[in-house]
Amino acid sequence: GKAKKLTATRAAKPKVKRPARAAARKPGTKSETAKKAVVVPLKPRSASATPQTPSELIDQRILEVAGWRGDTLARMRALIREAHPGVVEEWKWEVPVWSQDGIVCTGEVYQNVVKLTFAHGAAVPDPSNLFNSSLQGNTRRAIDIHEGESVDGEAFKALFKAAAARNSAAKGS
Repeated sequence: GKAKKLTATRAAKPKVKRPARAAARKPGTKSETAKKAVVVPLKPRSASATPQTPSELIDQRILEVAGWRGDTLARMRALIREAHPGVVEEWKWEVPVWSQDGIVCTGEVYQNVVKLTFAHGAAVPDPSNLFNSSLQGNTRRAIDIHEGESVDGEAFKALFKAAAARNSAAKGS
């Protein structure tokens, strides 16, 4: 009895037609610009595929994004490996992660930028001023690389080494 009455009451309410979200946004608002910075998703693999290693997933990401973004991510990865040959490559949150006694940095690929976020960048000296993003926080720092931009390789390797050393010192190993 009562259940049927509730269902009938709910069904009787008229549906309010809401304007489309995109149409409701003003051009240049934060939500519109945030929409442009979408992480390029990995294509789903079939269930029968063998699990891939983090390094293979990073290789796959570089191939999928291609163009200047793939080239940039590949170059930064090579510099990371040169700076710290023992670095551990991981795959977390659908992005490449490089670790040494904890996360050193992540490599996110967006539509207009390749972003290298250093987990404890605020605690790492940056004499070459490579950090150009996430500067307001107390912990993280990031390097945003746009199309046509290049990062000083030697300065980046020194920064990565310093970040890895900071992690090891903080862990006490």
